[in-house]
Amino acid sequence: MKIVKHSGAIVDFNPEKLKNSLLKSGADKNVVEDILQAIKTQIYEGISTKQIYKMAFALLKKKANFHAARYNLREAIRLLGPAGFFFEKYIARLFDSEHYETMTNLTLQGKCVTHEIDVLTRKNNQIAMVECKYHVGRDAASDVKVPMYILSRFNDLQERQHAIFDGKNKISKCWIITNNRFTADAVTFAKCSGLNLLSWDYPSPNNLKTKIDNSYLYPVTCLTTLSLSEKDKLLILDVILVKELINNSDSLIKIGLSTNRVKNVLKEASDLCRYI
Repeated sequence: MKIVKHSGAIVDFNPEKLKNSLLKSGADKNVVEDILQAIKTQIYEGISTKQIYKMAFALLKKKANFHAARYNLREAIRLLGPAGFFFEKYIARLFDSEHYETMTNLTLQGKCVTHEIDVLTRKNNQIAMVECKYHVGRDAASDVKVPMYILSRFNDLQERQHAIFDGKNKISKCWIITNNRFTADAVTFAKCSGLNLLSWDYPSPNNLKTKIDNSYLYPVTCLTTLSLSEKDKLLILDVILVKELINNSDSLIKIGLSTNRVKNVLKEASDLCRYI
């Protein structure tokens, strides 16, 4: 059976790959097997991976919202766009969870020119700049030109002290973080140049997906009990993470949810953040 990937490439349907992605949602093996069998009866020659994903998501949601929410994680990260502003705030939350101090949306003067900085971090007196490369398309990749360009900005900024955090400080480290992936050349160049990379699947095992699961850093955009417009309203209120809702249910009332819907959202949020 041939299926069509997001990129347009035609490949063989791999039920084992689908099974593994469903198991990663936290769903029981028997539930996963039932979903897999149901999908096998519905797929056809030339079906898109997007349609298969929709089937799997709908079937998971019938079993448990929080399993579907976790299965929806990569799409949820993509929904932190379209400009990537909320993705930058999300990445700052990620560093916060690892006990870094963070600052966002800054403009700093380098030796030669000024630079807009997505996130600055500080830990153990070491300050790092973080460049966030957000992609709307699932198959887009950050190629070698990205670390080459960011290295030049980093070098320019290293030449000066900056009035950041609690005084005059120098930036000594650089991160490049993307919601998708890096090409092999980008990884090779970054390693050679001393740049730190983080993507959906790099580095192994401490990649973006692993960090999210280990620290329950699920974005509100993955919740199945909220509409897209309601998720956008929460982001505007600076509610970025699901676990921020658990102790801040007032934000759900602010965006117009009924008492009953607030209960449903909080149940999904609580289940998602404690299921492991």
